[in-house]
Amino acid sequence: MKFNGYLRSDGKVGTRNYLAVIPTSICSATVAFNIASQIPQAVALPNQHGCCQIGADHEQTINTLIGLGKNPNVAAVLVVGLGCEGVPIDKVAKNIATTGKKTETVIIQECGGTLKATEKGIKIAAKMAREISLIKAQEFPISELCLAVECGGSDFTSGLASNPAVGVASDLLIEAGGTSILSETTEFIGAEHILARRAKTPMIGEKIISLVQNCELRAKQLNVDIRGGQPTPGNIAGGISSIEEKSLGCIYKAGNSPIQGVLVYAETPKEKGLYIMDTPGQDIESITGMLAGGANIVIFTTGRGTPTGSPLAPVIKITANSETYSKMFDNIDLDTSSIISGGKSIDQVAKEIFQEIIDVASGKLTKAESLGHKEFGIYKIAPTF
Repeated sequence: MKFNGYLRSDGKVGTRNYLAVIPTSICSATVAFNIASQIPQAVALPNQHGCCQIGADHEQTINTLIGLGKNPNVAAVLVVGLGCEGVPIDKVAKNIATTGKKTETVIIQECGGTLKATEKGIKIAAKMAREISLIKAQEFPISELCLAVECGGSDFTSGLASNPAVGVASDLLIEAGGTSILSETTEFIGAEHILARRAKTPMIGEKIISLVQNCELRAKQLNVDIRGGQPTPGNIAGGISSIEEKSLGCIYKAGNSPIQGVLVYAETPKEKGLYIMDTPGQDIESITGMLAGGANIVIFTTGRGTPTGSPLAPVIKITANSETYSKMFDNIDLDTSSIISGGKSIDQVAKEIFQEIIDVASGKLTKAESLGHKEFGIYKIAPTF
């Protein structure tokens, strides 16, 4: 099977053809948005960080911004900096440029203020937009797809129906040579041993166990019980009784494929197949990490309902709760409640999801895209100093 995508200089294939305007700190975010607002193909990333970060937290923000610029859905990049932030502007731009993408910078302090920087940025971005408009979609095998799988606002139907169906769809993609990423480390708690048994090697299995142990340790160091935030009040109202029950439902999204490796936040898979990425349970930060790791399309299951989208990739929203689908029809793409009612099997619905992945990868707008949902957030792992 094939989809229509956009070939990049580094050989990767995008499902969209964006010009990304990336602010290296919150201080340059307004200018980035003002530039992008004038260019139809441009999307600005609302980076809230970039200064007064230290250590691993500082490096994670840098790596995430670089990864987002390298994402195959991005055709060209304009990096917008203030000029005195902690994130090194040139480092971000130069690393993104290693993909062969047109990458330029605008530095507000060097331009002489925000008005001059905006003017300069619009001129650069307009030229970039004209150039990338010449990139035409071509047919590619679905092995070029990298799927990010996410769940949020889960209820009892998520683990029973929508997540298992997504898991089968993920397996179908992997069988065709594609890649899939499972995230949300907090939602492995109590089910980590099951995932570890599916690891390609014992070392990978040990990494999965360590992910969860380290996650719980971070919470203990704050003198809090992680179960105070997981499951969420909405999860509990939706019929999920414990973090272990939520985790058992969550991991269904990974199907039955062997796990090829464990990725740190924003890391790119080195081969094809199923990977686990260490992300928080917070949906938007989790999706951002997977996009920085190269995912070019997102599947998002929800029982309670959520409108979450993304600036850089289409997000396909799926529910198995018929009442939620009726109430939030404008936001949710697929109703899989027929599994609950007995009208269709998990495998039948999985094939429908798989076809939707191909259609959206080929250019079909998701409801989140059509409504302009571009939620974004980078995961912080330390306080700001």
